[in-house]
Amino acid sequence: MSALLEVRGLRVAFETRRGPLIAIDDVSFDIAEGEILGMVGESGAGKSVTGTAILGLLDPPARRIAGEIHLDGERIDILPPEAMRRLRGRRIGAIFQDPLTSLDPLFTLGQQLVETILVHEPIGAEAARARAMSLLAEVGIPAPEARFHQYPHQLSGGMRQRVVIALALCAQPRLVIADEPTTALDVSTQAQIIELLKRLARTHGTAVLLITHDMGVIAETADRVAVLYAGRLAEIGPVRDIVHAPKHPYTEGLMGAIPRLGALRSRLSQIDGAMPRLDAIPPGCAFHPRCAHRVDRCSVDRPQPVRHGDREVACWLHAEHARDR
Repeated sequence: MSALLEVRGLRVAFETRRGPLIAIDDVSFDIAEGEILGMVGESGAGKSVTGTAILGLLDPPARRIAGEIHLDGERIDILPPEAMRRLRGRRIGAIFQDPLTSLDPLFTLGQQLVETILVHEPIGAEAARARAMSLLAEVGIPAPEARFHQYPHQLSGGMRQRVVIALALCAQPRLVIADEPTTALDVSTQAQIIELLKRLARTHGTAVLLITHDMGVIAETADRVAVLYAGRLAEIGPVRDIVHAPKHPYTEGLMGAIPRLGALRSRLSQIDGAMPRLDAIPPGCAFHPRCAHRVDRCSVDRPQPVRHGDREVACWLHAEHARDR
């Protein structure tokens, strides 16, 4: 299956008076049409920065210093600001964690949807209104005719998030970047948003980058999962394989911290220590100070992701064996 989105060697730095701090360090991955790629990791791993870089929304002091981003075969990371602005919304949609930051409190839901549609689609006001109504119904907003005239503060958090998803779909984008779309929602509403994202990929063929810290959401939603640690790719592969048989020690630690029904364990496992600061990332493998399986080489040489069956793993425990396969 050909890739819709290709990210190659992405590096993002935050400029400081003491020099650049590398937040994303040589990250590469693909997303195919109709595929949901989950991206997980602890806070500070670089998940949201990766999504922001793809959207071309990095603000100083952050900047992309290396790498290429291709959408449908076109390199988009070098587009001028105006061309990138036209591409956002038209070919790339975005869903952010807090819907109140994505919705204007001074305009009704209908006004915001219609304006977005008119910006990206060559249609008239009546056709835009009809499409807005259709989108509200598609994302599960009850009584869309009435909601069309309401303001964001009149909706619940789950309803607001549905409206944000409708906004992201206004121009029928090829790629949607969903950054923690279920974090502030209750469990039942989370399940509805998850099903909505899955239906989006299944029926529209939209590629989705789902950024979250919740492995439960990933297991329910994603086709593949990419695990980030300290701005580096630790492991990427089919979600079922990684959830049930993780290979990287960091991924293993994340999986061990998830409670499981029927498991005969009195305590959950934990990963000792904390994610390193950007100005204190250790040499070699960034995870080695917290790793129970580290060897001498881990503190000296940085492992690169190496293919191991259907996945890639950046760990010296598997690198040599993978090359022999």
